[in-house]
Amino acid sequence: MTPDDMNIRQMTRDELDIVVEWAAREGWNPGLDDADVFWATDPEGFVAAEIGGELIGGGSIVAYGKKYGFMGFFIMRPEYRRRGLGDHLWHERKRCLLARLDADAAIGLDGVFNMQHYYARGGFRFVGRDLRFEGLGMDLPQPKGVIEANALPFERIDAYDRRHFPAPRSRFLQDWIQRPGGHALAVVDGDEIRGYTVMRPCRIGYKIGPLFAGNAAVAESLLTAIASRVPGEPIFLDVPEINGAALALLARYGMREVFGCARMMLGPTPELPDAEIFGVTTFELG
Repeated sequence: MTPDDMNIRQMTRDELDIVVEWAAREGWNPGLDDADVFWATDPEGFVAAEIGGELIGGGSIVAYGKKYGFMGFFIMRPEYRRRGLGDHLWHERKRCLLARLDADAAIGLDGVFNMQHYYARGGFRFVGRDLRFEGLGMDLPQPKGVIEANALPFERIDAYDRRHFPAPRSRFLQDWIQRPGGHALAVVDGDEIRGYTVMRPCRIGYKIGPLFAGNAAVAESLLTAIASRVPGEPIFLDVPEINGAALALLARYGMREVFGCARMMLGPTPELPDAEIFGVTTFELG
């Protein structure tokens, strides 16, 4: 079979559940209700590949408005790999996402390190590494100043998030901070938000992300507060390598690096406060 045998089209909601299950088998450890949140963010942001009516692969091409998109969740069934099918699907996904965005938009992705050269051939530039750290939830006292994010008007969390992400993502954020079985915390100082974080249950343990904070002390308060919600359970945090304070914080708490991805960009690189990004949101949607 060749790429000419493959039909590429918009994914259905049921197919996204199938792709998430494939991701779990690959060890990606998705969140328990990631499919629901991802789909609600952008129902047109998922592409399926089929041969003879059978789903064989897919990926996300989520658009945050017209100025920023993200390619993730790229997966092919094992028996259909190394035949040029995945290459064709990847390029078609890029073409479809570009068509959904303005000409001056940026597109990001997190790709495994050994695929950097492949993505570079597709026009993407390396901008940094996001490193996954694993640790255990800690039974620690609640730090001062940490409150439930839902205690704040959503508009304030949304505004803070917009300072740390390349585009507004209100629809996504509303669901992300209200996950069944999850937690969302914020640090406030008077009327000002100093940071916030979200933790969601996954097939194994819990993933924390994002973790945005004005400085390392605020980040530590958020990390210890949210980790104390699940003492003894595995926790994971994806940290931009450029943030040395974040790496030092995780080292102090004994978290170890277990995985990583190259953050790559097509188009202009968004200007973000790197020193305040202690954990990215997801490898799948940015």
